[in-house]
Amino acid sequence: MLSCLLGVFLVVSTGIHSQEENNAYAENGLPRQFREISLGMSLDALRDALQRDGMFSFRGERDVSFIPVREESLVETTGTSFIRRAFFQLRDGELFIMSFTINTDLMDHHSMFTHFVSRHGQPTYLNPREAIWEDGATRISLERPLTVRYIDRGVFDDIVSESMLVESRRIHERQEFLDEF
Repeated sequence: MLSCLLGVFLVVSTGIHSQEENNAYAENGLPRQFREISLGMSLDALRDALQRDGMFSFRGERDVSFIPVREESLVETTGTSFIRRAFFQLRDGELFIMSFTINTDLMDHHSMFTHFVSRHGQPTYLNPREAIWEDGATRISLERPLTVRYIDRGVFDDIVSESMLVESRRIHERQEFLDEF
């Protein structure tokens, strides 16, 4: 009897994924890839993947913007069905953020949230606007309105540290200026 209940619990708790799939996610960390697009890939590899993938309406170079700060690029494209828009941010030539705005006519927040919980467990952080799953390398957020964002934690943490240094320097310079009077 107990083994039957345990078996039912495992089937219900893992959703449509096998226990082996769920264990693989837990052992290997959060996924860093959506379809053929993965964090860390180059701009050329991203362009190729977007052109091959029928889920995106990638128009080539006109969807790519270069940001003059520290060699950053932004690729913005529309989707063809479940994805309305997609944004890909690269720093030093490598993809570190991919963001997908989901078509709410075809998908709802509850379905996405329950799928993420079945695949990745309970979120690390949860509030009414977003749910966040994190490990040492990756941060995945499910946000309202319905957006899924993958972030390379290493690059993101470096950017946060750099911005804190700049802000600290500004505070110090401000105090020095005030002390002149």
